[in-house]
Amino acid sequence: METVAIPLLAPLEGVPEIINSESALAKAIAELTTGVGPFAIDAERASGYKYSSRAYLIQIKRTGGGLHLLDPIAFPSDGIHPLFTQLNELLSTGEVILHASTQDLPCLREVGLDPSRLFDTELAGRIAGLPRVGLGPLLESLLGVTLAKEHSAVDWSIRPLPLAWLTYAALDVELLVELRNIMSEILESQGKLAWASEEFASILAARPPEKKKDPWRRTSGMHKIKKRNVLAVVRALWLRRDEIARGLDVSPSKLLSDSALLELAVHTPKNRKEMEKVLRPIGARARWFEQTDEWLNEIESAVALPESEWPQMRAQSDGPPPAKIWREKYPQKYAPLSHARAGIEAKSAELAIPAENLISPEIVRRVIWEPPTGSMQALDVESVESTLRERGARPWQASIVAPLLAAALLEREAITLPESPMETPATPAEPATPAVGGDKPKV
Repeated sequence: METVAIPLLAPLEGVPEIINSESALAKAIAELTTGVGPFAIDAERASGYKYSSRAYLIQIKRTGGGLHLLDPIAFPSDGIHPLFTQLNELLSTGEVILHASTQDLPCLREVGLDPSRLFDTELAGRIAGLPRVGLGPLLESLLGVTLAKEHSAVDWSIRPLPLAWLTYAALDVELLVELRNIMSEILESQGKLAWASEEFASILAARPPEKKKDPWRRTSGMHKIKKRNVLAVVRALWLRRDEIARGLDVSPSKLLSDSALLELAVHTPKNRKEMEKVLRPIGARARWFEQTDEWLNEIESAVALPESEWPQMRAQSDGPPPAKIWREKYPQKYAPLSHARAGIEAKSAELAIPAENLISPEIVRRVIWEPPTGSMQALDVESVESTLRERGARPWQASIVAPLLAAALLEREAITLPESPMETPATPAEPATPAVGGDKPKV
C-alpha cells in the first residue's frame, strides 16, 4: 500500500516571534550557541516585487538551539551590523544547510552571513540522481510530509508579515536538518558524498558572477526582433526601465513588462494615445502609464539614432560560437562535440546523475573548441583533465570526464544525437543569473 504523505502545518514548537530588535537577536544567538550540529537556514526575498534581491526574512534552526525568524530590515547599518557579525562567527563553527544555496548566498552575504561549510540539499538531490529535487518533493519522498505552496511568491517586503506567511517560512527549515542527514546517507551509499562535498566547497569559493554584457539582450522575446533599428529602441527602453526600477526599488516588470517593452519597440508610438493603442491588445497593466513621457522620450531618441549607433544583431563574445551552429558551420568541431555529448550522456545515465551536473556544458564546449596541445594526436587524458580543471571543473568531474573527451577529440565523423540537456550552459556552481527579483522554487 502506498504511504500517504502528511501535511506539515506548523513547526513542532510553534511559530516563533519575529526578531526585530537587538535584544531579541542577542537572545537568539545565545540560544543557537547552546544547540548542536548544523544550522538550517533559508531566506525570503520579494520576488517580482522589488528590484533588489535583498533578504526580507531569514530563518535559522539548530537542534537544541531553537527556530528563529530574523527580520534583517529592522537592523539598518552603514556596514555589517555587529550582531550579524557575531551570528556569522557562530555559523562558522559548523555546517550551514541551504536548499538551492546559490540563490540565497548573495543576500545572506549582503548582511554579513557567509558560511564556511555548506550542505546544499537541492544539489545533493541532483548528484544523488533523485527525480524531483525541490524542497517539497524531497520532504514528501524522503520524510513523508508535504508543505503548503500558497505563499511561495508573496511580497516579503510587506510589514507586518502575516502569521500564515511566517508559518510557511518557518516550515522551510523545520525539517532541513533531518533532510540533510538522509541525503548524506544516500550519497554515502552511492559513493558520491565526496563529489557532493567538492561541489559544496566550490559554491562557497566561487567568485561573484561578472555583470552580463548588454543585459538588455536578455529581454524575454528578443528572438522575435530581426532589425537593428528595433534593437536600438529595445536597448533604450530597457536601460531607462532599469534605471527607474533601481531608483524606486521595484521589479522592472512592475513598470513595464518585457512583452509591452517589445511592442513599443516594434511600433514606436509617438504619443500616449498611440501607446495605449499598442498596449491595450496585449493586456499590459502594471505601471507603464506613470512614466509615459519617459518611454516616449526614449523611443524618440532611439529612433533618431544614426545606423552607425544601432546595436549589432548578436552580442560579441570572447568564447566559441553557440554549439547549435557547429554542425553546419564548424563540422570539424561538431564531430568531437557530438561524441563528447554521447559519452557524457551515457556516463550520466550510468552514474545516475544529470549530465549538466556531471560537467558544465560550457566547459565541454570550450575544451572541444580549444583542445589542449597534443590531445588531437594521442589519447592524452592527463592534459585533458588538467584543462578541464583550469576551465572550472571540479577534480571529481575532471577525472570522470577527461577520458571521454580525450577519446572524442580524436573523432572526425559526427554522430546523430537527440536534443541533449548538454545544451544547457549552467551548473549549480556556475548558476545562470536569475532575473532581477528572481527567487528559487521551494516546493
